[in-house]
Amino acid sequence: MTLDVDPDLLCRGHIRATLDDTPAGAATRATVTLSRPEQRNAQTPTMWAALAAVGAALPDTVRVVVLEGEGAAFSAGLDRGMLSPGGAEGEQSVVDLLQHSDQHVIDTIGVYQEGFTWLRDPRFVSIAAVRGYAIGAGFQLALSCDLRVVADDVRFSMKEPALGLVPDLTGTKPLVELVGYARALEICATARFVEAEEAVAIGLVHRAVPAERLDEAVTELASALTATVPGAVRDTKALLQGAAGRTLAEQSLAERTAQVTRMRELMSLLG
Repeated sequence: MTLDVDPDLLCRGHIRATLDDTPAGAATRATVTLSRPEQRNAQTPTMWAALAAVGAALPDTVRVVVLEGEGAAFSAGLDRGMLSPGGAEGEQSVVDLLQHSDQHVIDTIGVYQEGFTWLRDPRFVSIAAVRGYAIGAGFQLALSCDLRVVADDVRFSMKEPALGLVPDLTGTKPLVELVGYARALEICATARFVEAEEAVAIGLVHRAVPAERLDEAVTELASALTATVPGAVRDTKALLQGAAGRTLAEQSLAERTAQVTRMRELMSLLG
């Protein structure tokens, strides 16, 4: 099954998106693939637009989204052509973008970020299946997912500060939430590589497996996530997402409120 997304946008953005086929005809898993292996899945604004369009088109039956990169690397980050005066083919260069006002640039980056933020949607659990390099925008795309299962050859790096830039594709908040402020600062400020063993130890990734077992491990996790009651996972994800911004009393109220919804839905199913 395929999603109702403009095929030309997907082609230009180098994105493949498929829905699993189930006997009941209601897809529960979507697989989204960065499909630019000859460029190590380097990212462009058109790729981000295609990702955002995929997110907007997902049916409510989808409970797990698996995000992967074709080839040996998840994503080597931003297409460096974007930083040159001519820009990457078919894309506006950063030089051209900066001819506009600061507010225009801020608004444009906000549109770019929509290619990342949809992965936090409570309707589903998102899994980044990461092998090889996940650098800069690639690292931030993996951080946008709820869970990260990685191959033992993974190499994360927040490269932006080494280029005189800051991470601006929504990766700073989840990085701090996962590893803490001090470690996040050190990883970003040094732009060093974080490899599989350390990534597991500091809580950056959910699990690391031999490269040849990555697809199997992701499938196992996706199956486990879809074995539970759909609404319960959705509402639990929403509760957990909001927990850090609430007091204990506020979180307790949110739990009670969500539980009423769950109980009423269960009772209605029982007739």
